Amino acid sequence: MLLLLQHMRQLQGTLCSAARAAQGFPQPGLSLKSAGKSISELKVPAGLEFSRDPEVDCLPASVPEDESVLRQLVREKVISELENKLHVFENIVAVLNKEVESSNLEILAFRRQSELDQNIIRGLELKVRNLHRCLTQKDAGLSSLHKSLLFSEQASYDGIFLWKITEVGRKLQDSVTGRTVSLYSPAFYTAKYGYKVCLRVYLNGDGAGKGTHMSLFFVVMKGDYDALLPWPFRHKVTFMLLDQNNREHIIDAFRPDLASASFQRPVNDMNVASGCPMFLPLAKLQSPKHAYVKEDTLFLKCIVETN
Repeated sequence: MLLLLQHMRQLQGTLCSAARAAQGFPQPGLSLKSAGKSISELKVPAGLEFSRDPEVDCLPASVPEDESVLRQLVREKVISELENKLHVFENIVAVLNKEVESSNLEILAFRRQSELDQNIIRGLELKVRNLHRCLTQKDAGLSSLHKSLLFSEQASYDGIFLWKITEVGRKLQDSVTGRTVSLYSPAFYTAKYGYKVCLRVYLNGDGAGKGTHMSLFFVVMKGDYDALLPWPFRHKVTFMLLDQNNREHIIDAFRPDLASASFQRPVNDMNVASGCPMFLPLAKLQSPKHAYVKEDTLFLKCIVETN
């Protein structure tokens, strides 16, 4: 391309010199008329045309063809460069495709591992739920055993039972608000294989004594030896609220109503309670003159005559 450019510049210089010589530089010794004749008789080479601008008119007609050759060369060079770049991009795309395939394989492996992990997690969650269920059952069993042990420790088998009630103030307030209306004592027995009974107390009263008295009732329970015992229950029952200063105990007693359902053989776990709805006025229970409640504790005693 540089050689071609140099050749075109030489050609341009030659043509420009010829044009200047033809337009304004006559040979010496010629007249103006003979100079015009010489110019008119000058044969212009084929394909060479003149215009008013000598620098422009001095270009030969073959210049556009040379420009087209240059453009073709430039186009071919650009095409060659684009082909090289395309080849580079194809190589890059091939590498990226390989990386994408590798990434897809890794993702597939991760998904499989995730599925395995999820299966393991579900299995562990199932085991945890089973263990939690077992622990709940064991807790319930332990609680039942604890209650049974507590009742066994507090149970008596001679018809005499002493019931210690703690936190009397809170339990009385719960009875007033209706949160815990009544309290049941542990079960006790009139004999080793006798009647199973318990006490039920309403600290804020029940029935006729509601809100004014403490109510105390006797409950016949379903026992293991009921089939061997005579029915209805007919033993005298005595209630006592102990004065912790040993001055004035509150005592009340009753004999069972043999026609009452409360003293028939139990069908359910407990019969209907029966006893003293107006066992003790609440004002007397809380009176500072007596020690029925001392250190927030009171003692109730029940005696069942088994003679």
